Amino acid sequence: MIRILQNLVRRWSDLSLALQFVVAGGFGLLAVMLVVGAWVTAQIREGVIRNSAATTALYVDSVIAPLLPDLRKDQELSDSVKRALDETLGQGALGKRLESFVLWRRDGTVLYAKDASLIGRRFGPSDNLRSAFKGNVVAEFNTFDDDEEEEKEKASGLPLLEIYNPVREPWSGEVVAVTEFYEIADDFQATLASALWSSWLIVAGATLAAFLLLSGIVLRGSRTIDDQRGALRRQVSELQGLVTQNSALRMRVQRASRRATALNERYLRRIGADLHDGPAQLVALAALRMDSPIFSSDGHSGESRSTEIAMIRKTLEDALREIRGICTGLVLPQIETAAAPEILRLAVNEHELRTGTSVTLTLAGQLPEPGASEKISIYRFVQEGLNNAYRHGRGKDQAVSAGMKGGRLCVEVSDAGPGFDPARVEGLGLAGLRERVESIGGQFETLTGPQGTRLVIRLSVEEQA
Repeated sequence: MIRILQNLVRRWSDLSLALQFVVAGGFGLLAVMLVVGAWVTAQIREGVIRNSAATTALYVDSVIAPLLPDLRKDQELSDSVKRALDETLGQGALGKRLESFVLWRRDGTVLYAKDASLIGRRFGPSDNLRSAFKGNVVAEFNTFDDDEEEEKEKASGLPLLEIYNPVREPWSGEVVAVTEFYEIADDFQATLASALWSSWLIVAGATLAAFLLLSGIVLRGSRTIDDQRGALRRQVSELQGLVTQNSALRMRVQRASRRATALNERYLRRIGADLHDGPAQLVALAALRMDSPIFSSDGHSGESRSTEIAMIRKTLEDALREIRGICTGLVLPQIETAAAPEILRLAVNEHELRTGTSVTLTLAGQLPEPGASEKISIYRFVQEGLNNAYRHGRGKDQAVSAGMKGGRLCVEVSDAGPGFDPARVEGLGLAGLRERVESIGGQFETLTGPQGTRLVIRLSVEEQA
């Protein structure tokens, strides 16, 4: 049982707010409509019966009362009064509408009746009769008791309006008798039914209008809630995606930091190796020549010493040239204050002067102003990309282009060389550039094949504004 209730509650919770209102609100408004409709129709029925009975009673009283004697003195009606009543009640419009007529005495004795067999008989006074003797006009429509006196009216099958009307003494206003009569109420029944139907239609229409109005409001609110719920879910999904992306970026930054540290050590080792294998060897050679016997013994001529000194000078000059060459590759020109097109032209010109080759430079009309880290990355990327194009692509169709794409600055270095396998050949320079670009939030892409190689970086410049 508990599981069934839990399932019902769960299914109810899965319904939309609008559908919940349609179900719950529909039953609630239907119950309210039935209660209000029943109350309104009961009030209308009671009012219509009371007003109709009062009008009919006034008419009957104006016709019958003048025929009656002083009932405080006469406890019975004379034959002449009975004949007068028979004539009055048996003719005209009143006679056609009255199904029965009874004149009651306070003790429940029938003083007069259209059914002569009831005259003189005594019945227990009903509640309606007692209320009438208190001065009230009592009326009922098609309501019959199982009393003997109402069997005839009940068996007639006609719509009857039963009215108890008090007969008052003219000078004192005291109720001395009560007339009970049944009026044939065909028209009254039709009017009452029409009034009740109209009341029900009005109540039902008002309830339906209220239900539709409230449903519209709830439906609109439900749609708004659903839209906001969907937007919130999308935002949560986007936030989860951003959290995941942030976590991935943090891991990439950590990896980049570790690789940058390793690359820095490799750079230092390479510089050390270059110094050791180049200038240091030449300086060592010059030092060995300084210890040559040509300078320590007296058996050598001045010409031999001059020749040896010239060789030592040349060796030292070669060492100095190699040291300057190494320094040239390490020291960056002043690019932090230069614009992006100037940096690209500088890198291209240096490569052309160094290699004696030509490079096609294509720039977009308007390039943004990147930050210092981005400028250094662009310069190193073009420098290393052109060096690779010269070494591996034989300097064929070297080209550099730059432009904006998707709100990001794109720089591309390409050649028409034979290409290479990035997984195997990507050396220290490209690996270092990849880490440098990704560490500042950029993207590095290598596209290579038999038709040539394209190196592309994409940098976000909006964050630099």
